[in-house]
Formats: sequence, C-alpha cells, structure tokens
Amino acid sequence: MKSIAIFVSTPAQVHFYRNILRRLTEKGYNVHLLARDYGETLDILNALGFDYAVFSKPPKGSKRIITLPKDVLKAFTFLRKEKIGVVTGFEIYGAYTSKLLRAPYVQFYDSEPSIHTLLSLQFKAMMPFTDVLLTPESFRDELGKKHLRVASYKELAYLHPNYYTPNDDIFDLLGISKGEDYVLLRFNAFDAAHDEGVRGFTTEDKITLVKELEKHAHVFISAEGKVPGELEKYLLPVPKSRIHDVIYHAKLLVTDTQTMATEGALLGTPTIRSNKFVGPKDMGNFIELEKRFGLMFNIRDREEAIKKAVELVQLNGLKREWYRKREKLLKEKIDITSFMVWFLENYPESLEEFRQNPKIQHRFR
Repeated sequence: MKSIAIFVSTPAQVHFYRNILRRLTEKGYNVHLLARDYGETLDILNALGFDYAVFSKPPKGSKRIITLPKDVLKAFTFLRKEKIGVVTGFEIYGAYTSKLLRAPYVQFYDSEPSIHTLLSLQFKAMMPFTDVLLTPESFRDELGKKHLRVASYKELAYLHPNYYTPNDDIFDLLGISKGEDYVLLRFNAFDAAHDEGVRGFTTEDKITLVKELEKHAHVFISAEGKVPGELEKYLLPVPKSRIHDVIYHAKLLVTDTQTMATEGALLGTPTIRSNKFVGPKDMGNFIELEKRFGLMFNIRDREEAIKKAVELVQLNGLKREWYRKREKLLKEKIDITSFMVWFLENYPESLEEFRQNPKIQHRFR
C-alpha cells in the first residue's frame, strides 16, 4: 500500500486535511504529515493529536522566498526513505518536494492567482511541478489542462454535516444565556505573503463596530495579533478549537478575513466580509456565496460594511432564513473530504476517471 505525504502551512489547511488524513489512516495508508510553523498551525495539530514533522518556520511576508530552498530540502530529508506514492498540499513546498521524491503532486487550491501579483508569481513558479490542480467550481480563473473543478469549498472538508455537529454548550463558555443574540467580529493580521498591500478594518473601525453593535447584542472578538486595549475585554473566552460553534450560533459575523468569512456562510450565519480583495477581481467563491446562495455580503467600503452590520443585527428571523439558504447550498455541493480520499487512494486511475466523467464527483455526498 502506497505512502502519502500531506503538506500543511496554515490553520485552514490543517482543517482541510484533518478528516482526509484520518480516513486514509483508517484505511491503512501510511500518511506523513509535514507542517510549517506559522500562526496557530502547530497548536491546532497538537490539539488534534496528530504526529507531524516541522519543515519550515518562515519569516513574514515576501521574505519567506529566501528560506524556500532550505525548507524544501528539509521536507525532502524527512520523506526520502518513505517511498511516497503521492504528495498533496496547497502550496509550492509540496510541489517542489514531490519532484525531488519523483512522486506526483495533487494540489487543492482556492486562492485565484489573478487577484494578486504575488499569488500570480507563486502560481507560475509552482504549476510546472504540479500534476493535478483541484479547485472549487466557482473559480473564475482558467488555469490550463491540469485544472479540474469540484463542486465544493475547502471549508466543507470539515464543516460538512458529515463531519461537523454544532454544540450549544458554547453559550455557557461565552457566559451568556442559551439563545441570546451575539455578534462575532473576526480581524485579520494580514501577514500572509498574498496579503501584502491588503488591509481590512482600522482600529477606529473596530471600536465603532463594537460600540454600535453592542447596543443590540453581545459582541465577541476573535483576532490574529493584538486588538486595541479598550477592546480586550471583548476577546473570545473560549478555546480556539470551539470557534466553529461560536460562528454557528452567532446572529452575525463581521470580518475582514477570507477563510472565516466562508466558514460563516457555510454554517448558515449571516456574514459581512470587508477588505481590499472585494471588488471586480474578487475570488469566485465569495461572489458565488453572495450572488448564487445569498449567504454573504461582500462590501469593500468599511463604513458601508459597518452600516450593514448595524442593520442586520436588528432584524428578526435572520438565522432561520440563513439556515434555509444553507440547506440549498448543501444539496448542490459535494463532500470534498470523501472525494479527496477517493482521489488520492486511487490515483492515477481516479484522475482519468474524473477527467472522462466529472459528474462522478456527485456520488460523494
């Protein structure tokens, strides 16, 4: 039975692969997990109880390109004796390492290269070493013969009802009565390579959001990095591992992040996303979640986003409406975890089968 290598560089990628890894391991595959020491990535891996090897601790921003050769060689050193049959991941590390291992690279990718110059450059450097590129069907970019589309989102790998069941004991952890309205605010640090030049809510915006929204509901903050001193008392008093229960039960999510915005929409929580990615070149998944499913509001102007948040938090029956919209989405999207497990364990036969009949993916519900 072949060995499989999985590369994870961010918390979101850990969540994407966590159920895939478990299912492959249960089936008897020897799965090797390689992780980058970035943000909360290792904390989440430790909480989940996974064994892993750290191949990189990169500097911030575009400077991480300097450490790329060393990181790839370190990953190769971890894997070279393991007879790897297939490598999978999101980024350039897995692509380059796979070629040193002489193994195919199956990449899942959900950031469209056209939205940012640095992403475009990374993509061009990566694609010659990538064998298969899987993306959500909502992708606006056409990325060549290696590009295959799936009817799903990265976040459904762990938020699909097959894997996620909400728990309402979160109200106890929040210190409020069950069923009380609360709003979750999520602020990004914008320190990823593709975030250079991109900004979200300012300090003044954050303070305004809290002051206006707490007139109508409890307010909690989740943030990468520090928040203004006067807002520290609003920081979430729950373990990071419970964030999806916090999102699920929130009346409203207001954020300048990417991944959590999608998570909010997929969990049936009205979501307002505001950052400089929003606009005519925005990524297809955000456009689809807003225009096709009505689960999200993408608002570039921060003042307009704040006004919309104050409007929504005062509406009755909002969550019931969003749960209905969520059910519609789930009927049209596949269980990406089950699909990926099938694709990886049966590769390369699965590749040919999928190319010949893309509708085969819809058996994974």
